[in-house]
Amino acid sequence: MSARTTRTRVLAAAALAVATLTLTACNNGEGVRDEGASAGATSQPSSTPTSGSQKNKETTTDAGQAGSSSDSNSKPKDGKGAQNSSGSTGSSDSSKSSDSQDPGPTRTPCTSANTRMTATVVARPLNHLLLTVTNTGSKNCNVIGYPAVRFGEAQSVPPVMEESQPQAVVTLAPGESGYAGVRLSAADGSGSNGYTAKSLAVYLKDSGAASKPSLPAKGVYVDDSIAVTYWQQTMADALTW
Repeated sequence: MSARTTRTRVLAAAALAVATLTLTACNNGEGVRDEGASAGATSQPSSTPTSGSQKNKETTTDAGQAGSSSDSNSKPKDGKGAQNSSGSTGSSDSSKSSDSQDPGPTRTPCTSANTRMTATVVARPLNHLLLTVTNTGSKNCNVIGYPAVRFGEAQSVPPVMEESQPQAVVTLAPGESGYAGVRLSAADGSGSNGYTAKSLAVYLKDSGAASKPSLPAKGVYVDDSIAVTYWQQTMADALTW
């Protein structure tokens, strides 16, 4: 037998021994060891968790898209309400000057030129005269303060009853009237220096000329208790004092 043939037989015997050992291990329940996936194989997980940075990126993108959609929906289609360069919104009515609004009727002082004056003796209160001033002009006028009255040849005008002062100036529209009361004499006869007056002059504040309403033909009796009220809006208020 040659050396080559002997070597071949030895190798064959060694291979057979290895195969026998392997088969024996399988039969003993140890199984075959998994050497792992080959280097060329690629693992594909069923689901890939999203990293924190990826989630933030997606959230930011979604928020940006939502904001863009909201801005798009909030913009009026016709362009009204859009902000101008100064930051104001649209064509606001506040930009209109208050001068453009209707200032209302012009009010001027009531004078002898734009009013008519009458004097009426009343039954109640006793010894009282009612003055009525009527606006005969085309504009509102203010009848201010109280009337300055002068009976006959009197050298002075009577005082005003301060408690009769109204809360506001009396304004008369065209055709409207204001009223003032005149206490001619003391009701109980306690007055002094009495006389009968047959003429009357009434001066309005801020009016140079006097109105001269008629008195009864027999005149009116006046004493030093005479006094007048402020101009009032109603007849009842004028005759309260």
